[in-house]
Amino acid sequence: MIQAARVPAQRRVRNVSERLQRHTAVSVRESSRQGERRQGEDWPVNVSIDCGWGQLIFAHTFTDAQALVQVLREEPSGRRDIAFYVHEPHVLLAKAPQALFLDPSHTYRLQMSGYRASRRRPKGFAVRRLRTLADAQAVNDIYAARGMVQVEPSFLWGNRMKKHLTFLVAEDMATGKVVAAVTGIDHVNAFKDPENGSSLWSLAVDPQTAYPGVGEAMVRHLAEHFAARGRAYMDLSVMHDNDQAIALYEKLGFQRVPVFAVKIKNTINERLFVGPPVEEKLNPYAMLLVDEARRRGIGVEVLDAEGGFFRLIHGGRSILCRESLSELTTAVAMSRCDDKAVTRRLMEKAGLRVPAQRTAGDLEADIAFLKEHGAVVVKPARGEQGRGISVDVRGVEALKSAIELARRTCETVLIEELVKGDDLRLVVIGFKVVAAAMRRPPCVTGTGQHTVEQLIEKLSRRRAAATGGESHIPMDLETERCVMMGGYELDSILPEGETLLVRKTANLHTGGTIHDVTDRLHPKLVEAAVKAAREIDIPVVGMDFIVTRPEEPDYAIIEANERPGLANHEPQPTAERFIDLLFPQTAIDRWPPKDMR
Repeated sequence: MIQAARVPAQRRVRNVSERLQRHTAVSVRESSRQGERRQGEDWPVNVSIDCGWGQLIFAHTFTDAQALVQVLREEPSGRRDIAFYVHEPHVLLAKAPQALFLDPSHTYRLQMSGYRASRRRPKGFAVRRLRTLADAQAVNDIYAARGMVQVEPSFLWGNRMKKHLTFLVAEDMATGKVVAAVTGIDHVNAFKDPENGSSLWSLAVDPQTAYPGVGEAMVRHLAEHFAARGRAYMDLSVMHDNDQAIALYEKLGFQRVPVFAVKIKNTINERLFVGPPVEEKLNPYAMLLVDEARRRGIGVEVLDAEGGFFRLIHGGRSILCRESLSELTTAVAMSRCDDKAVTRRLMEKAGLRVPAQRTAGDLEADIAFLKEHGAVVVKPARGEQGRGISVDVRGVEALKSAIELARRTCETVLIEELVKGDDLRLVVIGFKVVAAAMRRPPCVTGTGQHTVEQLIEKLSRRRAAATGGESHIPMDLETERCVMMGGYELDSILPEGETLLVRKTANLHTGGTIHDVTDRLHPKLVEAAVKAAREIDIPVVGMDFIVTRPEEPDYAIIEANERPGLANHEPQPTAERFIDLLFPQTAIDRWPPKDMR
């Protein structure tokens, strides 16, 4: 929805022309010529456009700074309004210094006269208009995965035909899944822009997409869309430290322009105005918890940034943590989780379903176990992050190699029945299930031009970028084994559109992807996870299940992790619940209606 007041054309032409000259490099003559309108025509002022995530406020259409401040102050909860094209941000901030802040973003402009379309066409995906309500829901899911403000699918669907808004998506041609989204705003259709401009907003690519170049294709498609409409330029806003995105935009011909944005201070954009929370660089798993603690006024002392150790202090209470592992977890509980054989025995005695298992050592007995079950999992009795684990081991020689690999991590090696199904991680905090996610092993999709090894390397870089360096695909014997099981070598050219599984484990640290299913859990799975946590007597734990589907009751518990990566489960309130557990006096009632016990 466009909101605007009206003033007579003559006065409005003069005001718009003057302000647009100041915030861009357009000459007086060009701006005046672009601003010409028929005698008696009205011009809009105080223009703001509802974009779903919040309002885009065209600051240069406001004749009064106080009116602009008032619009920003009226921002609803859960929204992110942006005042764009602010000419004198220092003046605006002075009117409400406690409420407003200058957004630390750069504005880049693509002049359509100098843009050249690419001759390369996207491979494996296609860019198109948003067509269905399912597309709109998929866009919202991508925003959630990227930690962006979500948009009601009904908004995208209901506004898809508006002339001033353009919603584009990228579709995986093999699966039909939407893997990227972008919004375009036509300034001429929005407020008769005398500069004949347009802008790009909310570009988001699914962090788990298998295709390279999706973001570039989205930007190009939108630019060509506006060029076909005859627009003079397309602007966008990008965080000043987003080097990867800036490099892409500059490659496409965008140039930085002196345009500023101002926002209201809220919890969504808190990190942009509070400054760095701590001097030491913590990993994403520790930083998530430290940020939540600081948000509540809890003191933070970083003890060892590299290891993720920090101390939280509040009201005379001090708790030492290493990421999601705290002093509330006893040494006994930790040792139970650390030894996978002990975990299994505890679960079995509690009446919970676990796979058959034996300790490797007697080769004849090991081979007999393999023959009995047909396929097995070989893993070190102690270890984390998927190190030393081989899944779907079938032959005798493969079994020997897998045992040797596992022994590099731990001398005691376990051989376990391979339970068919998908990997499900349930996070239990304070004996309540807070989050659940399906974890899937990494796979690549062929382009018909790249080798399997090249595709793995590209995917590994994307996974690392999406997880702050926490996820990558090792180029080791296990990856090579999985590739060979798929019928290829590392130097094979994977045919276009063909998907190849390159690891059998779904662990995030070895390239696996994670997909939230918290709202789809069968009550039996919730019950089993809570019972398992109580059996170990551990306050924070990640329980690993193998399930047929999250909506069904069938399961097998395979592991318990005493230090689950809570950052992997956003937007579920894992950090909030962790701090609630440690400092209940700071808790805010945000628990969802369905108490998952």
